[in-house]
Amino acid sequence: MRLRHLLLATALAAPLPALAEVNIYTTRQPELIQPVIDAFTAETGIAVNLAFVEEGIVERLEAEGSRSPADLVMTVDIANLKRIVDAGVVQPVDSDILRASIPEHLRSPDNLWFALTSRGRVVYASRDRVPEGAVTTYEDLASDTWRGRICTRSGTHNYNLALLAAMIAHHGEDYARTWAAGLHANLARPPEGGDRDQARAIWAGECDIALGNTYYVGKMQEDPEQSAWAEAIRVEFPTFEGGGTHINVSGIALTSAAPHRDEAVQLMEWLVSPEAQGIYAELNFEYPVLPGAPVSEVVAGWGEFTPDTVNLEEVAGHRAAALRIMEEVNFDG
Repeated sequence: MRLRHLLLATALAAPLPALAEVNIYTTRQPELIQPVIDAFTAETGIAVNLAFVEEGIVERLEAEGSRSPADLVMTVDIANLKRIVDAGVVQPVDSDILRASIPEHLRSPDNLWFALTSRGRVVYASRDRVPEGAVTTYEDLASDTWRGRICTRSGTHNYNLALLAAMIAHHGEDYARTWAAGLHANLARPPEGGDRDQARAIWAGECDIALGNTYYVGKMQEDPEQSAWAEAIRVEFPTFEGGGTHINVSGIALTSAAPHRDEAVQLMEWLVSPEAQGIYAELNFEYPVLPGAPVSEVVAGWGEFTPDTVNLEEVAGHRAAALRIMEEVNFDG
C-alpha cells in the first residue's frame, strides 16, 4: 500500500506535458494575420500566441537572447527582414516545402527569411484626368510630363526608400539621384500623409497621380468613408526599364532561440499552403507568393502585372544610399 501511495504521489507531482504552441513577435497589426493563424490552430491544434512589437523588435530579441520565448518573427519590408537577419537573431530553415512554394527571389538564399505575401508599389491615376496608358515606367515619373501633378508620402518612408533602392539596383546611384530630384520637381505639394491620403488628394483634384501600395486600394474600397477616393483612381502598374513592377514583401523568420522549433517550422510551411495563401489574399488584398494561388476578386479587378525580379536583398542593401539621396535632394522640403 505504501508503494502504491508513493507511485501515485510521484505521478501527481510530475509536470504535465506542455501543450503545443508557437510564439510570434510581429510588427504587423495582429488583426491582419489573426484569421490565418486561427485557421492553422483549427487544423493542427497548435496554439499560436501573437505579440505585437511595433518598435524595437531586433533590440528585444537581442536582449532576450537564448531566453527569448519567441519562435518566429513576422514583419513587412525587405529592409526590416534584412536588419533582423543581420542582427544574428534568426536561424536557417531547411525546408523543401518552403523552397518549392516560394520563388527564389522571394526568399533568402541562405534560408534565413521567407516572403509570405507581396504588394506592388504602383501609381494611383485619376480616372478623369489621366488617360489609360499614360503611365508607363517609374523612370518616366521624373519627366516634364508630370510637372506639378504628382503626390506622395514622405520620401524617407520605407515604401519610397525601397522603390528608390530598387532604382539604384537597376541603374546605379547617380541615375537614382537625378531621378529622385526629378520626381521631387514634379510634386504638386510637399510629401505628407499616408498612401490613402494620396488617393484622397487625387479625388480632391490636388494632383493627378500618386505613388501608393496596391493593398490600400482594397482597404479603401471596403471603407464607406474612403470608397469615393478609391473610385476616383485607377491602379497603374509602371515598370522599371528592362524590369517589372516594384514589389515589397511581408515575411517570416525562425528565431535563434525558437523553444518550439518543430511547431514553428510547421506553421511556416502551412503559411505558404493554398489555404493560407487564399486567406491572406482575400483578407488583406495582398498577392500570394505561392505560384498559381488565386488573388482576390477585388485585386484581380486591378489587372495583371509582371513583378520585378531584382534580388530583394540587393534592394535592402541599397537602403542607406536611398536615404542619403532623399536627404541630399531635400525630397520632403
